[in-house]
Amino acid sequence: MQPLPYLTGYDAEIIGQVRELLDDGKLGAWLLERYPETHQYRNEKALYGYAVELKNRYMRQAPALWKVVYDPKLHAVHNALGIHRKTSRIHGSRLSTRNEIRVATVFRKAPLPFLDMILIHELAHFKETEHNRAFYQLCRHMAADYDQLELDARLYLTYKDCVGELYEA
Repeated sequence: MQPLPYLTGYDAEIIGQVRELLDDGKLGAWLLERYPETHQYRNEKALYGYAVELKNRYMRQAPALWKVVYDPKLHAVHNALGIHRKTSRIHGSRLSTRNEIRVATVFRKAPLPFLDMILIHELAHFKETEHNRAFYQLCRHMAADYDQLELDARLYLTYKDCVGELYEA
């Protein structure tokens, strides 16, 4: 039985249903039915613009984004699906803060809702640093179906690991 590392922490019932879909060869069709196409933000300039748009829509008061990039070094299981970083630099008597978001490159050819979920998650960290109740309430404020999107993104990653690429280039 192949391990499903993206689904650790989920109920045994959900994991069983995913295994059944994988064994029957139906997980890919299920994902394609729910998410038929990928997003168009393939380069980092477009990704940055989209992330700024999301930030301005939901978190106008949050600090500006300095950089949003796809990071090939991010491994989705061991690190995360995306990371946020806040760096401060001293310039004479002034303190400058830079906020950046790094998204795993596996999401360069993913459906838009999965990219939304990752960007929303990382943007929420600018206000709430811990994964606590307030953090998830903020995520759900920005995307009402956040929990389902997170599960579906993990199903997409599981499919990629077990079967292969779902979407054409």
